[in-house]
Amino acid sequence: MATLNYYAVLEVAVQASQDEIKKAYRKLALQYHPDRNQDDSQAERKIREVNAAYEILGDPDARKTYDRLRLGHVGPMVSRHEEESEEAPSPSVVLQRMEGTLREESRKQLFMVMIRNTNLIKEELRKIREQVIAVQGYDTFLEKIVAECAEAGIKELVTAEHWQRRDRLVDIALEMVCSEVPGSFQGSQALDQLRRTLHQAYHEGWIQGYAQACELLYERR
Repeated sequence: MATLNYYAVLEVAVQASQDEIKKAYRKLALQYHPDRNQDDSQAERKIREVNAAYEILGDPDARKTYDRLRLGHVGPMVSRHEEESEEAPSPSVVLQRMEGTLREESRKQLFMVMIRNTNLIKEELRKIREQVIAVQGYDTFLEKIVAECAEAGIKELVTAEHWQRRDRLVDIALEMVCSEVPGSFQGSQALDQLRRTLHQAYHEGWIQGYAQACELLYERR
């Protein structure tokens, strides 16, 4: 299973320090620098991989999110049967796993944003109650209304930093999916659709995090 591994690209251990990662990058960047490898297509490809790996692993925050995606997708999600099988995983299975990992990452993210501010949750619950009562005449935690309120709430709760984090994680996820099932998503149209699917999974996680935080403090009246 050829899963994207930035640590292998930089030839460092998963436990490597940031200083060790920097040293490894400098060594490889010098080794495969275009000026020292003119007209060498393999060196050109290698330096692109090295630069991409260092862009993520060289940034401590990006490295943490990469590690969570990598461990969540490659570790617990691989069954014993699949490990023993020599057959390549199907693109749909790989994509479903990655969608689930992204969904869980974004769910935790928005849940933590809200749970740190109980007054914010109470205000969102007030909006939910008003709409639910208007629709059915009595108060319940109506999932359809909760989801609608979540869509509106996300626009206020999600910051520019959250959007940037989403885009970075989706980029990593897309590379992981493509590396695990090479050739399955070819062409700009297929890659654009894959990116939209991963973005949607991340968005669904935000909705779930919102609903979970609100349900935690919900009391029927």
